[in-house]
Amino acid sequence: MANIPIDRNKLREHIRKLPGESLLVFLDRSIDMLPDSKLPRLVKDYIRPSDLRPDQTLDKRLLDTVKAFHKASLKRKYYEDFQVNSRNFMQKSRGTQSWIAECRRLLELCVSSARKQHADERQAFELIFDLLHELDRRPYDIIFFADEAGSWQVGVNWDKVLPAYFRCLARTAEPDEYARAVANIVDEHVHYDRNKYMKKARTIASSAQMRALQQIPSSRRG
Repeated sequence: MANIPIDRNKLREHIRKLPGESLLVFLDRSIDMLPDSKLPRLVKDYIRPSDLRPDQTLDKRLLDTVKAFHKASLKRKYYEDFQVNSRNFMQKSRGTQSWIAECRRLLELCVSSARKQHADERQAFELIFDLLHELDRRPYDIIFFADEAGSWQVGVNWDKVLPAYFRCLARTAEPDEYARAVANIVDEHVHYDRNKYMKKARTIASSAQMRALQQIPSSRRG
């Protein structure tokens, strides 16, 4: 993928068509890829460099960042509504776009960090899953949707997220715990493709965890 030549003008055309939250995710990735020496040029004319001086503190662990996001979300720090009408009901507020972009960014970081297979990464995944669960139960306690609400609006790439989560889970969970956690997240978010994800979970599981998975009913929800 990295070796495919890219026409910059075509890239610009496609970027300008991205919806707001995808554009923010794209920008986050771009910032992470730029060396520090290029950042001043990026922000020039848009943000005062003096507002971007690093804090005199150590970088937060990923888990700490996810905990802060979880706490802010439940306190409705990202909630921003607008007057809905027949023309704007498909739009998302800036707060909603920002929340979706941050959720997806943190999930990408969890996927990258999952190679460490630590309990911290598992907890980070599960805190974000908890927020997605709340989006399906009581979305307006977190962010605003003008139209149909729910975690499906976030656009999670489950093909990347779930295998990474299963790896963390397999290293930190007892067999029955592993089986329950796998079944719960699969049935809640990707029940339409249950067999594929349960098969993936079995390939990652230990022998004992695989036996526990085999005790899970072949079709269940919740």
